[in-house]
Amino acid sequence: MQKVLTAAEMREVDRLTTERYGLPSIILMENAAHAVVRAITEKLDGPINEKSILVLCGKGNNGGDGAAAARILWTLGARVNVYLIGALAQTQGDAKSNFEILKALGRPSLMIEEIESSVDLFESMASTQRIRGKFDVIVDALFGTGVKRPLDPPYSEIINGLAKIVKELSEPPLIVSVDLPSGLDSDSSALPDSAFRADVTVTFSAPKPANVLAPAAALNGELIVADIGSPSELTEEQMSNLYVTGPADLRSWLKRTEFSNSSYKNKRGHALIIAGSENYSGAAVLCGNAAIRSGAGLVTIGAPRSSKDSIAARVVPEVIVRPLSETDTGSIAEEAIIEIGRISGNVDAIAIGSGLTAHSESTGRLVRRIVNDRAVPMVLDADALTLLSPFGPEEIQDEKGPPLILTPHQGEFLRMLGSKEADLVKGRVAAVREFAQKHRAIVVLKGERCLIAEPGGRVVVNPTGNSGLGKAGNGDTLTGMIVGFAAQASAMDVDMFETVAAAVYAAGLAGDIAEMKYGKRVMTASDVRECLADAFEAVNRSSDTA
Repeated sequence: MQKVLTAAEMREVDRLTTERYGLPSIILMENAAHAVVRAITEKLDGPINEKSILVLCGKGNNGGDGAAAARILWTLGARVNVYLIGALAQTQGDAKSNFEILKALGRPSLMIEEIESSVDLFESMASTQRIRGKFDVIVDALFGTGVKRPLDPPYSEIINGLAKIVKELSEPPLIVSVDLPSGLDSDSSALPDSAFRADVTVTFSAPKPANVLAPAAALNGELIVADIGSPSELTEEQMSNLYVTGPADLRSWLKRTEFSNSSYKNKRGHALIIAGSENYSGAAVLCGNAAIRSGAGLVTIGAPRSSKDSIAARVVPEVIVRPLSETDTGSIAEEAIIEIGRISGNVDAIAIGSGLTAHSESTGRLVRRIVNDRAVPMVLDADALTLLSPFGPEEIQDEKGPPLILTPHQGEFLRMLGSKEADLVKGRVAAVREFAQKHRAIVVLKGERCLIAEPGGRVVVNPTGNSGLGKAGNGDTLTGMIVGFAAQASAMDVDMFETVAAAVYAAGLAGDIAEMKYGKRVMTASDVRECLADAFEAVNRSSDTA
């Protein structure tokens, strides 16, 4: 997990890098510029010689990064136009030094202009394009982490005008933002009226909240976190309790739970899934199939007696289906607690909720008893959450007991909070952290950029997944993957919070692979499950980008 830093924390890292380790700030700027250039050359996937590149610079250090990148791109053979929004005389420090170097070089293929208005910029751009042709790359180095309010002209006019131009092009340029897309408040997830939409964002040392939190994260495009020389211990010293997962987290989990020569089903974890009802037997099927695909050694589904045959006929043959006592309406009855007790004697993790009914008092009493009496980690989803909502003092868990993992979407989370007011979850990070701490549970708040919180206060942002996952059955598939991972972790003594974060990352990555194979319109929850093997393979050959 990679720590996410606020603007103030990042400034402290930069300060300590210079003061404690003697690394000059201009070297950090040079390293940042090289990271931007590497990203550009990799994305162009070919020689940069004779490429036409536009670099937009502000007067601060972000503009200095852009100026240094422009010089490096020019040395590689690119034709570079640098537009400084403002006057060179208004710049300071390291940024001023880099702008003065460009001015001194003064080559036809490396032009720097001081721009006062959006009209001047677009006229100069048009003139350049008449001579050189289209720009292949636009580098956004207007603002870094200092923006705290909406942008004023000419910056807002420049950003909105460029967005309109790019949208109308049949072959738009590659847009690369330095640190974060200009216009975003680095510490906020909010979308301003004016902000760049980048194809690639190269941020430095650690991601910032606006790099990873929805909806702002969507403007970043691919996020590259570049090491520019600040020692990693300086990042870890910061007080931030917000993190983002990456391929390394899933790789590490897979390594710790890998198959050995002595592996067999009873060592790989046994997951019990209590799911299904007369009208929702498919949810149990999806959950069970995902759990066995995740690598668990054994998976058992406990389902209403009348639904057993329907579930058994559709689930993969490796999954066991056991009948449970049911109510007159075909949901699992409270009396099934005895049968569940017999089944659960040798299980390592339990999931309950997929396809249950939320309107049966008997089922509600069953869920409460199972939660209170649990002896292994337990995943609660869907109707199980509704049956326990709103969460009150009686739902506060014993911190020494087996982990309780809750997987609500926003509507379910509101019911858990006992409110219908959507503004309660506008600050999603704070809300999920507070709930996890109060109820001593691991909480997976689903939605764009899932959040995973734990009782100690850590919140992890999951960067994988796409809107194609917002279809029926994907919640059940995610629950199956989480309980499958949890059963393996329980059997092998692996940290449960890290396990849940890895499971959510894997599920989202499988969804991204399904999107590439089938498209959002066509992909189904079953496709996501079948792409899990591809997800495992992908993380073992990927680089760590968020």
